[in-house]
Amino acid sequence: MMKKISYTIMLLVLAFTTASWAHDSSGGVTVDVLAKTTTSWNGAALPGYNPGTPEVTILRIVIPAKTKLPLHQHLVINAGVLIKGELTVVTQDKKTLHLNAGDPIVEVVDTWHYGRNDGEGPAEIIVFYAGIKGVPITVKAPVAK
Repeated sequence: MMKKISYTIMLLVLAFTTASWAHDSSGGVTVDVLAKTTTSWNGAALPGYNPGTPEVTILRIVIPAKTKLPLHQHLVINAGVLIKGELTVVTQDKKTLHLNAGDPIVEVVDTWHYGRNDGEGPAEIIVFYAGIKGVPITVKAPVAK
């Protein structure tokens, strides 16, 4: 087992605990904690970090209006903030989360789900993935033939 804290874990800890030192507000700096949790949005415990070379991926994903993403799952912990529009996330067992601009999400891991933009305009989300080099961050469900 990995006893040494990886660079990825340190980045996540820094990102989510910055509020503890920033309440000083000197210079007009403010920090709002958008999410700090040990569970994904559906209540499932987040998995432990896998051994390997840490790899952080940050994506800006734009989902056009009236678009449904394919069924997929994430193999690594990821979290994001919807910065524009609206987005609905639905797991294979029909658990549902509705996001509006400004809402954070700690995404489900190893759980089949899809996202859907039912809005009139594009949905834009920034997502941070705490992955391992060589491990895909997302896999799509096989298509039935």
